[in-house]
Amino acid sequence: MKREDLRNVAIIAHVDHGKTTLVNEMLRQGGVFRDNQVVADRVMDSGDIERERGITILAKNTSITYNGIKINIVDTPGHADFGGEVERVLKMVDGVLLLVDAYEGPMPQTRFVLSKALDLNLKVIVVVNKIDRPDARLDDVSDEVLELLFDLEAGEDQLESPVVYCSARAGTASLDPHTPGEDLKPLFETILSHIDPPEVDTEGPLQVLVSSIEYNDYVGRMAIGKIERGEIRNGQQVVLCDYHDKSIMQTNKVTALYVYDGLKKAPVESAKAGDIVAFSGIQDVNIGNSVCTPDAVEPVSFVKISEPTVEMMFLVNDSPFAGQEGKFVTSRHLRQRLMTELLRDVSLRVHETDSPDRFVVLGRGEMHLSILIENMRREGFEFAVSKPHVLFHEENGVKTEPIERLIIDVPKESVGIVIEKLGIRKGELAEMNPLGDTRMRLEFLIPARGLFGYRSEFLTDTRGEGIMNSILSGYEPYKGEIPDRQSGSLICYEAGEAVAYGLFQAQDRGTLFVTPGMPVYGGMVVGINPKQDDIVVNVCKKKHATNIRAAGSDEALRLTPAKIMSLEETIEFLGDDEYMEVTPKSIRIRKKILDHNLRNRANLRK
Repeated sequence: MKREDLRNVAIIAHVDHGKTTLVNEMLRQGGVFRDNQVVADRVMDSGDIERERGITILAKNTSITYNGIKINIVDTPGHADFGGEVERVLKMVDGVLLLVDAYEGPMPQTRFVLSKALDLNLKVIVVVNKIDRPDARLDDVSDEVLELLFDLEAGEDQLESPVVYCSARAGTASLDPHTPGEDLKPLFETILSHIDPPEVDTEGPLQVLVSSIEYNDYVGRMAIGKIERGEIRNGQQVVLCDYHDKSIMQTNKVTALYVYDGLKKAPVESAKAGDIVAFSGIQDVNIGNSVCTPDAVEPVSFVKISEPTVEMMFLVNDSPFAGQEGKFVTSRHLRQRLMTELLRDVSLRVHETDSPDRFVVLGRGEMHLSILIENMRREGFEFAVSKPHVLFHEENGVKTEPIERLIIDVPKESVGIVIEKLGIRKGELAEMNPLGDTRMRLEFLIPARGLFGYRSEFLTDTRGEGIMNSILSGYEPYKGEIPDRQSGSLICYEAGEAVAYGLFQAQDRGTLFVTPGMPVYGGMVVGINPKQDDIVVNVCKKKHATNIRAAGSDEALRLTPAKIMSLEETIEFLGDDEYMEVTPKSIRIRKKILDHNLRNRANLRK
């Protein structure tokens, strides 16, 4: 049976190509908002960090009704580090809207998410967005998308995917690249005509694949997924099972059942195959589990999620300032929080070590782990993390490492310095194409570890005008040593408060991180030395008071403004012998060995 009254689609694209903005307009024109309702930009980006950074981190569900047909929409992240979110939700839908920027064209994440959709044989609608950009390349971008479909060996139906030309910000769509539309009706009509209605068995025994998890203070864990078969009812007895883990077998009762209605969850008594539902009552449910009836336990297979590529050590903070600013500081708190994150994030891995105070956390990239760190510090956690390291593999006795496909858009005058810097980091130039008269697009294959610490250097070299994006290309034999960071650290000599006189004496040695009055301790990193050596400085040093006065000796000290680094910049700066101390109020860098004499002896032994 076909559910003609229903369509399930996901919106997939590279970061910043306009997915969430398009969903905003689809909700507005789908009648979800009142005519006079004030609606925030990117209403689907509900998290604080999502709104601050302008990126989508978690996939989210919503729905609209057009011509009596309900369209369930899944908004997905565009950043490569959150690709696991895209992979897990594609099992819930029957088709995808592939958004492509009218100037940038297909980017690394475009290739990744499209390949996952093609693997599941989903119907594709190509949406060329931002057609009102003055530098839009509509015909070229359409050709580039077709080439990408050929490269990914798409089927005949997928090669003939319809193309819709949109301006998400203006809320218009058109099937003709040179005729602007008036509203999004052409897009809605294309969804209804091209995306197949779900083919379902509404009479068979219940079968639901859990693709997402939410937490509600009133009902606990809520499972979200598409009903593959049968009908689910509020109060029904069900069995929790798993296709890949036969040991999971648990009987539960559905205590609350919801379907998506606009931005809200609407409570219902029952829902049929094809519907995307949220339900509670199963406390131990995880992503990838199935929910079935007790008389027909037939779990659904879950998509294999790509493996992590980066690891960091999370450990209990043991600095002299430990416990002063955080609410949750013990190893029990840290372990419990990391294990909770595992239940929601299918791309994350956590390994326990010989020490109860240390945990190895594996993720898809630096940003993936930095978002976890930022969320934890906002929740009141205090802990320390080490420098990130890539995960090497061994294949047939050969050491291999993750290779990133890096695409860079830069002004033409910056091409030389970018190629030179990436060459030092073992990057190989694969393609080089002009973008208009003033910019170039460079494509590199580079070891993932070669990108650690490069972003801030890249922005300096391109005067802030460069754009870089990367995605995992695969594993290749180890490329050899890559030079460590070219700068050293300025290390605090003693504990106390930084004073203007001490900072004035130290600022000639490099760039400082601290300001007068800031508490410091011995072994804490207080600045950057432009040379590779570490230098110990005393920022707590006070001027000796004497009764002798000399001309010019009491002039005001001129301090260079301190460099305030973001969380990502701090992670990039970390050395192998350093930790980042994270608290709700502060981010500090410290040496692993705080005592200067012990640290010098350890360095001599190396």
